[in-house]
Amino acid sequence: MGIDGQVPYLGISPDDALANMDAPIDTEGLAKIAATCRNGWNTIAGRRHVATEQKTLRRFSTWEITKYLIPVAPAHFRRVLRQNPQLPQGLTETDGGAKWFTLDEVLRLRTHFAAEGSRLRDYLPYRPPGLPAKMVTVANFKGGVGKTTTAAHLAMSAALDGYKVLVVDLDSQGSMTSIFGGQIEDKWKTVFPLIARHYGDHLRRDNQSRLDRGEAPLPLDDTVAQAIEMTTQDIVQHTHWPNIDLIGSQLDLYWSEFQLPIWRTQTRAWRLWDALSDRLEVDGVLQEYDLVVLDTPPSLGNLTINALTAADILLVPTGASFLELEATGRFFDMLHTTFASIEEAENAAAQALGHAGLSFEWDAVRAVVTRFDSGQQAEIAALMQTSLGTVLSPHRQDFTPLIGQADEQAACIYETDYRDFNREAYARGRSTFDATYAGFKRLLLGVWRRDELAAEETVSNQS
Repeated sequence: MGIDGQVPYLGISPDDALANMDAPIDTEGLAKIAATCRNGWNTIAGRRHVATEQKTLRRFSTWEITKYLIPVAPAHFRRVLRQNPQLPQGLTETDGGAKWFTLDEVLRLRTHFAAEGSRLRDYLPYRPPGLPAKMVTVANFKGGVGKTTTAAHLAMSAALDGYKVLVVDLDSQGSMTSIFGGQIEDKWKTVFPLIARHYGDHLRRDNQSRLDRGEAPLPLDDTVAQAIEMTTQDIVQHTHWPNIDLIGSQLDLYWSEFQLPIWRTQTRAWRLWDALSDRLEVDGVLQEYDLVVLDTPPSLGNLTINALTAADILLVPTGASFLELEATGRFFDMLHTTFASIEEAENAAAQALGHAGLSFEWDAVRAVVTRFDSGQQAEIAALMQTSLGTVLSPHRQDFTPLIGQADEQAACIYETDYRDFNREAYARGRSTFDATYAGFKRLLLGVWRRDELAAEETVSNQS
C-alpha cells in the first residue's frame, strides 16, 4: 500500500513522473547499458571468485568417488591404491587427511577397476561397440524452466559416469558457453560455419547440375566460401572437464536466423533442417563422442529446428503449473505442425520424382518437471502425470537452496565442493540431478540396446 493506506498506483502525479524520467535512449545508449552490465558482472565475478577467463574443475574426494563414481567400498579402494603405486594416488591437504583426485585421475582409476575388478560391477558405462553417439536435445519455448541448467547437469552427469560428451550451445545468449568457460570471439566459433558449409556443399552440387543443363551457376558468396573449408573439429573447444568438449555460442549466432532463410530461398532443394546433424556425422563427431547434448534457444527458429531434427532423444523441461502444461501442449503442437509441413512438402516433391519419402522420428521423447516445489506443486504435478502419462518423467527435479547458490556462480552442483556446505546438504542438493540423469540414462541405454539388437538381427539375416 502507498501513503496513508492508498494503493500505490493511484494518485501518481504526471509532473512527478516526468521529473523522474531519464532522457530517451538511442542505439548508442543500448551499448552503454550493455557495458554497464559487463562491468557489473566483472565486479560480482571478482567478489565471488567466478572464473572470468579459464575455469578449472575441482578435485573429488575418496568419499565422493566411492559413493558416486566407482562402485567399490572405500577400504577396498584404498587397498587397491596401496597395491598399485603406479595408479594416481591423489593429494592430501593435511597429514593423514582425505585424498582428492582430479576427474582425469578418476577416469584412469575407473579403467583400472574395469580391467582388474569384478565383472559383476559396472565400472564403465554401457556403450555398444560400432554404434554412433546419441544426440539429446533439450528444448522448450518457455523461458525460466531450467532448460540450460538441466542440459548442463546432464552433460556433467554423463561425464562423471565415464562418457565422453560434446555440448553444443545453440542459444545466442551463450549461458551454456559461460557455464563451461568457453571463449567465443565471433560466429566462426559457433555452429554457423557448419550450417554454412552444408549449404555450400549443396550449392556446389546444385551448380554442377546447372552447368550440366547449360545454365549459369549461382554465386558462392564470401561467407560460404570461407565456411566450406571448415570442419567441426575447427570449432570444438576443450573445457575444464577432461571428457566434455564444447561448441559455444555468442550474440553473433543470432544473425544466422536471418541469413539461413536467404540461402534457403536461393536454392529450395537445400534441406536446411538436416545441416547440423549431417555435418556432425560427416565430420566423424558421432564416433568421437558417446553423447552430444544440444541446448536450444527458447524459440522455434532454424537453429532449434536443426537441433530437434538431430535429436535421438528429446527432453522438454517444464514447470509444474496449469500455464506450463498449456505451454508444453502448445510446444508439442507447434512441433507437430512444423515437422508435418516439412514432411508434406518434401514427400510431394519426392513422389513426383519417384524418390523415397521423408519421415522424422525420435527414439524417445520425455517431458521433465523442473524447479519443483513439492509443498506447492504436488497436486498439479500429479495431474500433469495423469495427462501426459509416460511422456512425462515420473521424477520431478527439485529446486533447493544449493541449486540457487550454484546458479549464482555460473556453475553446476557437480562443480561445487561439498566442504562449502556439508556432506548431507551436498548429497540432498545433487540427488535431484542424479535422479534426472538416472531417468535419462535408462532411456539412453534402452535406445542403444534396441539399436544393438536390431544390428545383430540384420547381421543374422544376412548370414
